[in-house]
Amino acid sequence: MAQSYIITGTTTGIGKTVASALLVAALKARYWKPVQSGLEEETDSEFVRRVTGCPAEDILPEQYRLQFPASPHLSAEREGVEIRPETVRLPEPDHRPLIVEGAGGLLVPWTRSYFQADWFRSAGLPVIVVASTQLGTINHTLLTLEGLRSRGIPVHSVILNGPEHADNRRVITESGKVLISGWIPPVTGPVTREVLIFIFSDHFNSELFR
Repeated sequence: MAQSYIITGTTTGIGKTVASALLVAALKARYWKPVQSGLEEETDSEFVRRVTGCPAEDILPEQYRLQFPASPHLSAEREGVEIRPETVRLPEPDHRPLIVEGAGGLLVPWTRSYFQADWFRSAGLPVIVVASTQLGTINHTLLTLEGLRSRGIPVHSVILNGPEHADNRRVITESGKVLISGWIPPVTGPVTREVLIFIFSDHFNSELFR
C-alpha cells in the first residue's frame, strides 16, 4: 500500500492547498479535506481538482462542509452543526497515496474542546508541514514541529513555500531536526498540472516520497 500523508501548515493561507495539489499531481494520489470552512469561493477540493485535472472520483468529498469562513468550531456553531470527531475516519486505502489536507494550522479547533491535532494523532499518518520561507517562519515552524512531536504525531518533512531563503532553510533543518522535502518557488503564471509536476521534479526530493 502506498504511503499517505497529512498536510498541515504553520498558519492559514500558507500554501497547504498548492502543496497538496502538487503531491496529488506528482504522486498520482487521491485528495481529501475532512473539514471545509467557507464555501462562497472556490473550495480547496475544487482548486485541487481544477489545477491537477485528476478524475473527479480521486477528490473525496468533505465530511463537513461549513458555509461560514472561520475556524471550524465557530462555523459549525453558527450553522447549528455538531462536528463529531469520532466519526471522521480515514477512507479505505487503495494502491494510491492519499493526501489529507487539514484546516489551517495544527491547533485549529474542531469543537470547543477538540483540536485538529487530536485528530491527526488518531489518524496516525505522517505529517508534512507547509511553511513560509520569509520572516517569522523559524518561530512558526519550530513551534509547529514541537507541537506535533509533543503529541506523538509522526513528522515526515517540511515543504517551504515562497522566495528562496537559505538561512531560514538551514535553521529549520538543523534546529527542527527535520528534512526539507521540497520548495515551492513563487509562481507568476497560472497554476497548472504541468507547473506542479515541474516544481516537484526540480525542487523536491522524490526519494522521500517512495
